[in-house]
Amino acid sequence: DPRVTVHTPMWIWLSTGVRALDHAIELLCAPRADPISDGNALQTLRLLSRALPRVKRDPNDLDARLDCQFAAWISLMARQYGLTLGISHAIGHTLGNHAGVPHGYTSCVMLPPSMRYNQPVVAERHRLVAEAMGHPNDDAADVVRAFISDLGMPGRLADVGVGRDQF
Repeated sequence: DPRVTVHTPMWIWLSTGVRALDHAIELLCAPRADPISDGNALQTLRLLSRALPRVKRDPNDLDARLDCQFAAWISLMARQYGLTLGISHAIGHTLGNHAGVPHGYTSCVMLPPSMRYNQPVVAERHRLVAEAMGHPNDDAADVVRAFISDLGMPGRLADVGVGRDQF
């Protein structure tokens, strides 16, 4: 219906999508990940890497928004099996509480550096991330950083108002 009006502000929609991407990546890299959680995480990455840019280009693309909704739901399914999230989320919760950074923005800022920090122990898992996002020969942290940047989301602490004096 061409008269459909979407009310969610774009920054909330996109940063929440990056939060779901963060869930998927951290659960894919969880020490106790299994074939079921892997499938959920990889499907989330595939859906979001295609759908979020479509929503940015056309906020009224309801099919893309539905794919984002599915992905957000799927991204947390592995939590019901006891898998835990990682460093990006731990820092994100602290950053949000301490500096008032919105939850989705914490993923935009913290996910790529967290991936770089974890790279030595999850390199094979990161290859799966890059592949699922359509860049099988690239570094996963670079793929995610570029994805976030292309969405117009913040990528540095300074971009969300966090200065050195708050460390």
